[in-house]
Amino acid sequence: MAEKWTAAQLQEFSEADDMKVSPFYSDGKTYGTPTWIWSVVTNDNLYVRAYNGQNSSWYQAAMQQGAGKIHLAGQDYEVKFERVANTPELDHAISAAYQTKYAKSPYLPPMLKEGPVGATVKIIPNN
Repeated sequence: MAEKWTAAQLQEFSEADDMKVSPFYSDGKTYGTPTWIWSVVTNDNLYVRAYNGQNSSWYQAAMQQGAGKIHLAGQDYEVKFERVANTPELDHAISAAYQTKYAKSPYLPPMLKEGPVGATVKIIPNN
């Protein structure tokens, strides 16, 4: 059975703005430098997008290694990183979550563009 975040965790994550992502380096066991990033919760899942699209170094490491850790809502979690199969419905739901959570930020419009949308990652607990 696939690992899932609890309802309580998802509620905390939906309000938290302290996400740092650390995919493994190429050795598969050393954590990369934590990168601060926006996160959203929708459809009972945790998602992030790479501001610089698929060229983002953390995104490339996450896709190559498939695992690492995150810091969110004051906690550290071992996680898996999963490439999102972009569909119009899912892209819209994730974009809507970004618009709600980060409505007041001047950095919001770029996060809704093709580059970041094409670099959307689902984060799954690795427990």
